[in-house]
Amino acid sequence: MKDMKVNGTLIWYYFICKREVWLMSHQLIPDQENSNIDIGRFLHEESYKRDKKEISLGNIIIDVMKKENGELIVGEVKKSSRFKESARMQLLYYLKELKDKGIVAKGVLMFPKEKEREEIELTKEDEKELDKVVRDILRIIYLDKPPKAIKNKYCKKCAYSELCFS
Repeated sequence: MKDMKVNGTLIWYYFICKREVWLMSHQLIPDQENSNIDIGRFLHEESYKRDKKEISLGNIIIDVMKKENGELIVGEVKKSSRFKESARMQLLYYLKELKDKGIVAKGVLMFPKEKEREEIELTKEDEKELDKVVRDILRIIYLDKPPKAIKNKYCKKCAYSELCFS
């Protein structure tokens, strides 16, 4: 647990379930037989094959990276737009991390099953919100026990549900 770093996955889970942030940060692996995990892996592997994929930079892993009209474009691929706000914040986090390293980029959310794309640009307000989110994620990570399970609309298909409501 020493010097735990925030990553894009924790940002993603933060906007879905704070308990998942704690569970994931403590290396408690979700149910790998969960069909949503399989579908996500398949989409990730089979979508956008022409673009560079899985670029690892420090504590972030970028799904898609390409140069378009002289600009660096960073893409985040998701199964559906159901978690669009979480995906948006995850992508903004990647853009901020790149900016902090001196790399200017634009983002695009990609939902291949829905044939939907949304361009994302990092603003000063986004940076301020992300700073607060990162501090709160670190607070959650260092709790002795996970936050109390709170049922929400995402619990039904969650790969961690057995750790919360069984």
